[in-house]
Amino acid sequence: MSQQTETQETVPASSKKQPQCLFCGTPLNHTLVDLGMSPLCESILSADQRNQMEAFYPLHVRVCSNCFLVQLEAYVSPEHIFTEYAYFSSYSDTWLAQCKAYTDQVVERFNLNEKSHVIELASNDGYLLQYFVEKNIPVLGIEPATNVAKVAVENGIPTLNEFFGQKCAEKLVSQGKQSDLIAANNVLAHVPDLNDFIAGIQILLKPKGVFTGEIQHLMRLMESNQFDTIYHEHFFYHTLTTLETIFAAHRMTIFDVEELPTHGGSLRIYAKHKDDDSKPVGDRVIGLREREAAAGFKNLECYTHFDQQVRETKRKILDFLIKIKREGKTIVGYGAPGKGNTLLNYCGIRTDFLDYTVDRNPYKHGKFLPGTHIPIYHPDKIRETKPDYVMILPWNVKDEIMQQMSFIREWNGKFVVPIPEIKIYP
Repeated sequence: MSQQTETQETVPASSKKQPQCLFCGTPLNHTLVDLGMSPLCESILSADQRNQMEAFYPLHVRVCSNCFLVQLEAYVSPEHIFTEYAYFSSYSDTWLAQCKAYTDQVVERFNLNEKSHVIELASNDGYLLQYFVEKNIPVLGIEPATNVAKVAVENGIPTLNEFFGQKCAEKLVSQGKQSDLIAANNVLAHVPDLNDFIAGIQILLKPKGVFTGEIQHLMRLMESNQFDTIYHEHFFYHTLTTLETIFAAHRMTIFDVEELPTHGGSLRIYAKHKDDDSKPVGDRVIGLREREAAAGFKNLECYTHFDQQVRETKRKILDFLIKIKREGKTIVGYGAPGKGNTLLNYCGIRTDFLDYTVDRNPYKHGKFLPGTHIPIYHPDKIRETKPDYVMILPWNVKDEIMQQMSFIREWNGKFVVPIPEIKIYP
C-alpha cells in the first residue's frame, strides 16, 4: 500500500479510462448504487475553512462481473485520507467492550502468551492492543495517521507510523518481527491496493500464525439498507465469497468466520497459510458460503435493485424532516461519524433541517461537518437547547447513545434513527 503515493488525488472521473476492478482488473460496467457527489467523510472543517473550496468526489459504487467485488474507484490516495485522521476508536464504549472480549477469546483459543507476538494493522489509538499489553503479550501497532499514532505511543503502545503493504512486511521480517497473530479491524475496506496489503499479511504471518479481520458484511448492508456506510474511505464492500477469492489468490485460506452485530453486521474472518493443515475449514465458513450463494451473490441480478431502494429511503427521510420543520419543531444530530456525512450530503440535509450535531470526541468540537457545514458541539449542548428530536447518526450504537442521552425525555424529546428507515423512539 505504501506504493500508492503515486495515486492521483484530484483527477476528474471524465478524464479517466473505464474503471477496472481493483482486485482482478475486469472493466466495471455494473452499478450497485450512485450516491452522487460527496466530500471525504472524515474531512472535518475548521471555522476558517468554511469559506474555502471543498473537494467533492463521486460516490458511485460498482460491482465486478468477474469476481463480484463491490467497490468504489480510488479517487483519492490513502495518504491524502489517512495521514491526519479524525476518527479515534476509543470514544465508543461498546467497541472497547467488544475488543476486550475478542482479546480474551483469541488468547485462549490460540494459546498466546508472553513469548507470542501480536501485530495490528491500522491500530488507531491503541484501543485493541492495550488489552494484549495488559496480558504481557508483546505487540506492535502499524498506523498511517500521524496524529492517531502519536496518541497510541503516548498511551504506551509501540506503534509504527506508516502504511502497510509488502515493503513494510518485508522490512519487519528482516528485523525478526513475524507475528503469531495479525489483526485488522475494519481495514480491508480502506485499502485500494488490496493485493499488496494481503501479500504483506502473507509475508508477515508466521507459518502457523493466524490473521483475523473484521469487515462489514455486504449482505447485511444491502438487507438493512445501510447505504450511509458507503464513503470514499471505504473502497470495498465484502462478502465471504469475495474474501475467500482474494485470500486464496495470496495462498491463504479462511478457516473460520463469525457474524457480528458491529457496524450493522460484520464478519470476523480467521485466515491461515494455505499449507497450514493444523486448522481445518469449519462449518461456519461452509454454512455462510452456501447462504451467500443461495441469496444470489454470484449473480449480477442480486445487485441491481439496491439503487432504487436507496432513493426511496432518501424521500422518506426528507418527508419526515419537512413535516416536523413545518410544525415548528427543532431537530439536532448526535454524532459526527463518516456514515452520517454520507447520509446528510446525499439527502441534502444542512442547517435548514439539522441545527447542529454533537460528538464525544473533543477533536471535533468547534468544527463543522464536511459538505453540509453543520456545527459540532459537546453533547452538553443538547441539555442547553432542549431540541424536540435528536437524530442518531451512528445508528449502529443507538442503544448506547439513547442510554447516555436519556435525559431528553425530561422535556419530551424523542430520538430519530434514519436507517434502515426513519423510526421514532419516544
